This record gives sequence, C-alpha cells and structure tokens, in this order.
Amino acid sequence: MSEITKLDQNLIIKKIDSETINAQITNNEVLMSIVGQFDQNLKDLSKLTSTNLFFRGNSITCKGKKENTNAFCEALKFLTNKYLLTGIIEKEDIILSVKKNIDIEGTNVKSFKQLIKTPKKSVIARSERQSEYIKALKENDIIISLGPAGTGKSFLAVSVAVTMLMEKKIDRVILSRPAVEAGEKLGFLPGDMKEKVDPYLRPLYDALYELFGAEKIDKKIETGEIEIAPLAFMRGRTLKNCFAILDEAQNATETQIKMFLTRIGENSKLVVNGDPSQIDLINKSLSGLIKSKNILKHLNEIKIIEFNHNDVVRHPLVSKIIKAYQNKDINDKD
Repeated sequence: MSEITKLDQNLIIKKIDSETINAQITNNEVLMSIVGQFDQNLKDLSKLTSTNLFFRGNSITCKGKKENTNAFCEALKFLTNKYLLTGIIEKEDIILSVKKNIDIEGTNVKSFKQLIKTPKKSVIARSERQSEYIKALKENDIIISLGPAGTGKSFLAVSVAVTMLMEKKIDRVILSRPAVEAGEKLGFLPGDMKEKVDPYLRPLYDALYELFGAEKIDKKIETGEIEIAPLAFMRGRTLKNCFAILDEAQNATETQIKMFLTRIGENSKLVVNGDPSQIDLINKSLSGLIKSKNILKHLNEIKIIEFNHNDVVRHPLVSKIIKAYQNKDINDKD
C-alpha cells in the first residue's frame, strides 16, 4: 500500500472556512501519538504554527491565519506518514514537521525516501543533507562527512552499517576512532585494548544500543561481527566485505586518514566522520580531516557531505549555540 493511500485512509482534512480546518484521524494509535502525553505535542504544534488547536474525540480543529493553518495541515500529513512508516513519533518529529524550508512533496526529506529500518526503531532523514548523506552511505564506497555535533554523522552511518550486517550484505562492521592525540598512546590506560578504547567510542555504542538493543549488539561484538578497533590497528589490513567507520577523524592526521582509506577491499564501505571545530590535538594543524577533503574532493567515486548548524537534530538550542560560536570566530578574525 502506498504512502498516499495509507495517508488518505487515516487522515481526513476538511476546510470549514477561511481560518478554520478540521482534521479527523481515524487511527487511534496515530491520533494518540500525534496528540502526545498530556496533549504536549498539540501544544507544541500550536506554538510552532501560531494556531489555536481544539482536540475532541478523533477530531482536531485548527484556527488561525490561512498560511498557519496550511502549515498545521502539512505537519499532520508528515506526522501521520511518519507514524505509519515507523510506528513512533518523537519530539524531534514535531519540530521537523513544521520546517518551512522543506516541502512535503517530491524527492526530499519529507517523502521518506531514505528510511532506515532497524530492529528497535526506524530512522528518517531530518534535513536535506541527511537525506543526501543516507543516500551516499547506501550507494558510495567511500564517504567523508564534516560538520558540527548533533548532525547525525555517526548515528546515521551506524544505522546503515548494522542494517547491512543484519541483512547479510556484509560480514563485519568495524568502528574505529583515534584516541584523542594523533600518536594514540594508549599504553598508560588500564585494562585490555577494548577497555582502553571503549570510552572513546561511547557515542557509537550509544547509537548501536539505541537502534539494535544491547543484547544483540554485545553478542555480535563477541562473535567479531562488530569489531571495535583503534585507528592505529587498521595499519596493514585489507578490509573486505565490511563497513568501516572512522569517527572523530578531526583528531587523525592526514597520513592516518590516508592509511584508513587505503584499507578498502572488495565489497566494502569506508566512512570518515569529523567535526573540524572540535580538534583535540595539541597541535591543531596536524588534523588531516579538511586536508583530506580538499585532496580527494575531485574524485567522483568519493562522496563528501558537509553539514552545518541547520542540520543539527538535537535540542534546538544546539543549533543556536553552534551558530553563535561560528559568528564569534568570524568576528575574531575581523
């Protein structure tokens, strides 16, 4: 059944007059997810669309200026489709549903073209660049992504990687990260190598557990289907039938990134992620992320995605904070 047919069966919108529309949501599960606990989602939608909303039974009445009621209608279409496809509506979906720079029609984020289905939840693109990024993760062998925290670089890469593993399209997922300093001096840390590296890979573990469940992931780590390895341990290997992710690559040197990328073997994908604004190296000029992007950008086979504060999908304040720091850096240069 197509998205449009499902939408038509579950959502009926009628125009009452120039400033009033009525929406009937026939599926109770969809209705309650859209309304939210204590009607919180409706309260948020009312603020975001500058409309007055009245909820009774399976009916939501919306009053306001024409452009605002239209925005509410488009938000309802998006949220209904989102629930029918993924079985969940999250806080971020409420904000995304009223983004004015994203049309609900065509080949864009709201058409759910880049849906990733995982055992615990389904993941959708929340910006045009995220949609482009997911497409690249599926279609390209090497992807380099740059941008601030909260833009989904690691989360989406892990989603696609482990989904491919579950579908037996690859044999192994490798998660790697430089250990803060480019020299990767891990010897002074207590424990075996996994225990030394694990704290640095916590964000990747969080994504794995959220999407696939701790029990399933831990089992695959035990069997070696998911491998955690410091960047230094990639040297000399050829990566076949795998999906390898180098996270926090702003803390890797140009030579290290070159070493990682040249490990690629048959039926493999390599992803290099990093935030150039958060370099932890003592000598920041050693960071090889932007250098590697500039060296490789002319190669059509390598897809480069650059995110910015508009792609942040965490708390709305995160985007404002990132923008404020960017403006400070520009002013300091002036």
